[in-house]
Amino acid sequence: MSAMSQIYGWYRRSKRRVIQLLAALLYNLNLPGFANASIYQGPTKAICAPGLNCYSCPGAIGACPIGSLQAALGAADRKLPFYLVGTILAFGALLGRTVCGWLCPFGLIQELLDKLPLPKLRKGAWSRALSRGKYVVLGLTVIAIPLGLALFATSSLPFFCAWLCPAGTLEAGLPLLAGNEGLRAIVGWQFVVKLAVLILFVIACLFVYRPFCRFLCPLGALYSFFNRVALLRYRVDESRCTHCKTCVEVCKMDITEVSDRECVQCGACARHCEQQAIAFTLTGLFKNEKSAHDERKSPRRA
Repeated sequence: MSAMSQIYGWYRRSKRRVIQLLAALLYNLNLPGFANASIYQGPTKAICAPGLNCYSCPGAIGACPIGSLQAALGAADRKLPFYLVGTILAFGALLGRTVCGWLCPFGLIQELLDKLPLPKLRKGAWSRALSRGKYVVLGLTVIAIPLGLALFATSSLPFFCAWLCPAGTLEAGLPLLAGNEGLRAIVGWQFVVKLAVLILFVIACLFVYRPFCRFLCPLGALYSFFNRVALLRYRVDESRCTHCKTCVEVCKMDITEVSDRECVQCGACARHCEQQAIAFTLTGLFKNEKSAHDERKSPRRA
């Protein structure tokens, strides 16, 4: 086998991981920010990245959709967030939770921690119940509290970012504190709470697959509403499917079927499907490809 063939084979097996790494790099192209412990304030900061990547990360060149949504709701008494809502709708309609599985840096970190050879807790009724938690977090800490404070108080608060988000603590809080002595001098108990949340999730990642994505992430909750209708997602060819449920069994997420709300489009189902009935495609392409394939296989009639 030639070197090029080996490289291509490796890429086919690892392309999702490669894209995850590239996405993390593209979100954080302001590399000098890590050395200077400073936050980039350029024009691209007005644009949302698809995945969860903290606005205050020293490398971040874009905004986080969840942080931006809270800020927009906090200003809802003065202006409506048409641009932001349109951006989230566009990401959701095109990709759904493909963002979670392919384009989220914090999802990548959780998957790498899961690779450590430690005993793992299997999914079950307990994890399916906890998976509803992200909708509570979305409704309460991202929408209700910031919007309620904006409408009925004198100021608003991005509650999820301020108190819960472990991605923000890891990507922004710790790097900024490490490089800024002045910030270290004023650290309060709010950061201690966020650090405790981060430590809790890092430990959980060692034993549970992507616990933040499954149980807490409000962005995953938002994108999940689009998962069944997103243009780019995994689809099942029902004419080949034997309903053996192997796809559900091998998936580490709490899915009940391919591309339901818990699916992050990681592709484990397609790799394990003996019938090759699952493919990652744009809307309509799978059917067209199958029809062309069947036509080539069928004998021509005179």
